Amino acid sequence: MLYLFIKAALSGIIVAAVSEIARRNAGLGGLLASLPLVSVLGMIWLWRDTGDPVRMAAHAEATFWYVLPSLPMFLLIPLLLRHSFSFWSALAIGCLVTMALYAGMITFGARLGLRL
Repeated sequence: MLYLFIKAALSGIIVAAVSEIARRNAGLGGLLASLPLVSVLGMIWLWRDTGDPVRMAAHAEATFWYVLPSLPMFLLIPLLLRHSFSFWSALAIGCLVTMALYAGMITFGARLGLRL
């Protein structure tokens, strides 16, 4: 149970730090947010928990394919905000578009032989 608490606390601290840094410097916050910190931590936790190279390879590859449909959100949200959408509306639309793109990745990825 302590291990789970440590994982959650460390992950939360990183998210909080990025948001605080972004509040002071949007560019630096964006740079830190773009780093695959969550992915790297997830891989570290997975490796520590399983030590399974096949599972780790599958996880890393799936992460790559799932990053692709999330990228348009980071262009769509600023576009909507600049066109007078509220933050919450822009965020909701960005998330909905991302979910639709995830569904497309799952559907078409399977047809292309991707094992997600």
